[in-house]
Amino acid sequence: MSPRVLCTIIVSLLAMPAAAQQRGQAPPPAPSQRESAGAAEEKISKTSHAVVIDGREIKYTATAGTLPIRGDDGKVQARMFFVAYTKDGEDAKSRPVSFLYNGGPGSATIWLHMGSFAPRRVQMADDGFQPAPPYRLVDNENSLIDVSDLVFVDAISTGYSRTVEGVNPTQFHGQQPDLRAFGDFINEYLKTSGRWASPKYLIGESYGTIRSAGLSQELQTRHGIELNGIVLVSALLSYQVISTGPQNDLAYVSYFPTYTTTAWYHKRLPADLQAKSVKQVADEALAFATGEYATTLLRGNSLSDAERKAVAQKIARLTGLSQAYVEETNLRIDPGRFRKELLRDKRLVVGRLDTRYTATDLDAAGEQQEFDPSNTALQGAYTAMFMDYVRNELKWESDLHYESSGNVRPWTYVQNAYMDMTEPLRQTMAKNPFLKVRVEAGYYDMACVFGGAVINFWHLGYDKTFTDRVSFGWFEGGHMMYTRPSAHKALKNDVAKFITDTAGARPRSATQP
Repeated sequence: MSPRVLCTIIVSLLAMPAAAQQRGQAPPPAPSQRESAGAAEEKISKTSHAVVIDGREIKYTATAGTLPIRGDDGKVQARMFFVAYTKDGEDAKSRPVSFLYNGGPGSATIWLHMGSFAPRRVQMADDGFQPAPPYRLVDNENSLIDVSDLVFVDAISTGYSRTVEGVNPTQFHGQQPDLRAFGDFINEYLKTSGRWASPKYLIGESYGTIRSAGLSQELQTRHGIELNGIVLVSALLSYQVISTGPQNDLAYVSYFPTYTTTAWYHKRLPADLQAKSVKQVADEALAFATGEYATTLLRGNSLSDAERKAVAQKIARLTGLSQAYVEETNLRIDPGRFRKELLRDKRLVVGRLDTRYTATDLDAAGEQQEFDPSNTALQGAYTAMFMDYVRNELKWESDLHYESSGNVRPWTYVQNAYMDMTEPLRQTMAKNPFLKVRVEAGYYDMACVFGGAVINFWHLGYDKTFTDRVSFGWFEGGHMMYTRPSAHKALKNDVAKFITDTAGARPRSATQP
């Protein structure tokens, strides 16, 4: 999504606003130049609509507006923009409510909003590729409005969410203040909408999955709000699994299975591997990466020449790269280099957010791609349609510029470069035995790679009380797997079932089989 979402901020790149860096755009204006929320942003707009899902018409109300975020002194410091979709004719107290957001940090929620589960979506070209202008907004047959009310929220300094005049926005640009703001927003929404009794869900994407892990703890400890479920779309809990470097072999292990699935998609694997399904080659690559490959990297320069060549041959077979190239990289393939190298003979690079996409670079000799074709593919369509939608269909207007990629640099962390939110999620689950987690992963996502998600959750506690409450869904798509129609339908069904199954969940007794 241009997408959007963005993931994963590699800490070495934090000098540039993460969302802008990942989209290949110029950095946005400094925080001091930003607009502030005023009286116009305090208004709420409600409109009535209907959508047909599985042959059944569903009437719903869309509410667009902002909610105040207050400081310790009770004064309003910011206003967070949201669009809520609530199904008409049902008791809101018993109906699930889900809060959705993108990540970055610095990404607005336009991508999830216009692509995934809202009742309206941007129409893409065949198989989810870039559409030609002019663009169209259509009813979303894969909306979740049939099973849950939906609240799409923009982080402060993104979208239409802003601090008020006189308040420095940089105080919200960091891991902890971001969690506090989202926790305060959800608490305020539940209070003003009378939804305390509703089953509650978080649906975050990319850095939004990191936010969800921390937010679950923030809601539990600060507000006494317990969740029924968390859906992690393109999951990432630790930067260690994506931050390649001389002293971090784990990231090379994490990326490896996505190299294999990408090579499979572009038909660069040997015939016997190409004859298998993408799931089969993904499983084989994950087993090799976390087994022999991980052990090999751990041994470093203690490998003999023969051992090194033997492993290089296996790596080449599973990545579509030449054995000579693999050896030249010291068996450690950087993701940016991979995207440039795989189709170099065709003068093509593959996408980062979705490796199905390709583009022609300035030249075929470089080490890094000029831009991410899977990122630029959605920017125009999603931005244009959202601007038209919010004004003409939702009837909400503002003179503020909609920041699809907000300037939140520098983003501050309470941990070191390998920020990790696995433990806060484990602690939350330990205190709430009803909470379940669903991880949704795309085989062609090279921003938040599925191998990294698997490794993260292998370390989420060492007792079945945790492992039995985490499940995975795998999709033939990229970071925004819902842009591909077949994956979108499967994702909707997957999340809908998760919500339905957990809305009244009960923990398993220690005496139960």
